[in-house]
Amino acid sequence: MYIIIVGAGDIGTPLINIATRSGNEVVVIENDEERADRVSGEYDCLVLNDDATAHGVLMDAGIEGADALISTTDRDATNIMVCLLAKEHEVPAVVSVVHDPEHMNVFRQIGVNTMENPQELIAEYLYRSVARPAIVDYMRIGEEAEVFEIRVTENAPLAGKTIVKAAEEGVLPDDVLIVAIEREGQGSPLTPKGGTEIEPGDLLTVYSAFGADPELTDVFGHSEDRIK
Repeated sequence: MYIIIVGAGDIGTPLINIATRSGNEVVVIENDEERADRVSGEYDCLVLNDDATAHGVLMDAGIEGADALISTTDRDATNIMVCLLAKEHEVPAVVSVVHDPEHMNVFRQIGVNTMENPQELIAEYLYRSVARPAIVDYMRIGEEAEVFEIRVTENAPLAGKTIVKAAEEGVLPDDVLIVAIEREGQGSPLTPKGGTEIEPGDLLTVYSAFGADPELTDVFGHSEDRIK
């Protein structure tokens, strides 16, 4: 893809890293000279040290041929202006961070995909890592459901059982699904079926309609998440 990334701060820089490593053609617009120089020296991309709200700068960035524009600055007003200009040029995918929830409706009205309050999301993720150490990674879906990764321990109630057997015995709740298994020695993740046996050491990707509460993580052999 041809991607324009606006901003090379705490959010933009990791994004630049991911986008360039994935083989995309990336143009970065950053108005801070020091940040622009740093990105130019570290990543294989074109960097414009300029103001992205200026129409001419976006033209220099090749906005007319862009597949996507992602605005990551720390100012919602700047992100809104950049996204409006991108919409004028009919960029297929326009995405922005939103720092103030009160501005969310403005982004929705102009048809921009958003990531709300990234700092709060990071804080929640860090707290979760401390409060729920059994969970390797997770994503919330709606109010309660979650998709998360968890490793099966040697003494887990689930270890050594097939998925069907675990469900029949009530070890695995009805509204919990194991959607992928990463197993040592396997080149790619396994797609589990009813007869698949869960082994100690397996890293499971799990969907739970009620989230990863401590009673559920017990199933995988983790009691450390229980509140004492």
